[in-house]
Amino acid sequence: MVDVTTDRDMVERRALLALWAVPGLGPRALERLRAYARGEFARLVACPVREWVGGAPLPVPVRRRLLEVPELGPLADRVLERCAAVGMGVAFQGEPAYPARLAETEDAPPLLFYRGEVGPPRRRVAMVGSRHPDQGFLPFARTFARQVAEGGVGIVSGAAAGVDRACHWGAMDAGGETWAFLGSALDELDPAQAKLLPHFLARGGVFFSELPPGVRASTTTFPRRNRLISGASDAVLVLRAGATSGSLYTAEAGRTQGRPVLALPGDVMNEGAAGCNALIRDGHARACLSVQEVWRAVGFHPLRVVPPTEGSSWRDALSAEARGAYQVLDRVPRSFDEVLAGSRLSPGALTSALVELELSGLVIQHPGRLYEKV
Repeated sequence: MVDVTTDRDMVERRALLALWAVPGLGPRALERLRAYARGEFARLVACPVREWVGGAPLPVPVRRRLLEVPELGPLADRVLERCAAVGMGVAFQGEPAYPARLAETEDAPPLLFYRGEVGPPRRRVAMVGSRHPDQGFLPFARTFARQVAEGGVGIVSGAAAGVDRACHWGAMDAGGETWAFLGSALDELDPAQAKLLPHFLARGGVFFSELPPGVRASTTTFPRRNRLISGASDAVLVLRAGATSGSLYTAEAGRTQGRPVLALPGDVMNEGAAGCNALIRDGHARACLSVQEVWRAVGFHPLRVVPPTEGSSWRDALSAEARGAYQVLDRVPRSFDEVLAGSRLSPGALTSALVELELSGLVIQHPGRLYEKV
């Protein structure tokens, strides 16, 4: 084990991990507690909980739960042990495995638990829908998701039965990226999710959860996780939803987060499409009639995607020049000259590097030789 007494960052993360495992300590409560600890949770590790919790700006029930934890350090160790037992990783905000788009949203969790290998930055769309759509719709949803993924766009959903799961399979059919945000801890999967997980792991998918080990799904955890599905995405598409479908929560979260929201219109006599039709009617979503509209919504123009060499990371598949150029680029378009100044490459080498990044689906070229990270 790492000697955390010599690593301040590690102490800070262990303290945050322990606090996140205490029921009732959400993102906002943690920010209040951080201010109380003068900006560093690490200060709370150095002494027993009972010595500081009395003055903490927290609700009484949360204080009582904290008093059941003598010290934060051993609690963090227990959480990490449970993660290790099932091959679960922990990603803190700012780390590569934590979705950058999600970190930008209000009320984003400070950390996520995950299983799988998080791939390179790319455009992603949340594709959600009913657990029990009308007969014959699931094959359509799977095909539609496959076509979206074939363009190089990642598919994000919730691994629920019905439309969500069909979209995950469509992405895997295309050999594309797919992420699932769950409403339970990753060691408390339901039987269907447990069967799906090996396929995700074998095909490059990722299971995420904000919930610490041991937390089962409930009627409160599912609506909360919907903000993660939309937050980790560049746009939201509701494929099929009745008037009371849970996928409408994802659409609402997407609107709040400033994501473009699309909905697939359905027959006005089809009650299973009433939610989608209402979103469009009320101006809360744009009608989506084609895969191309999904690509446009996430700001992506499909290019030939060059897969990484087997057994290597996506960065290893790029040339040194392409890696250098990629580090200079951002989600804000930059001119060729700006990239040239920051990359230290010759104009010819930079041109080749940018072409390589475009063909790899990692960069978009806009008119006027402006380049943007996907």
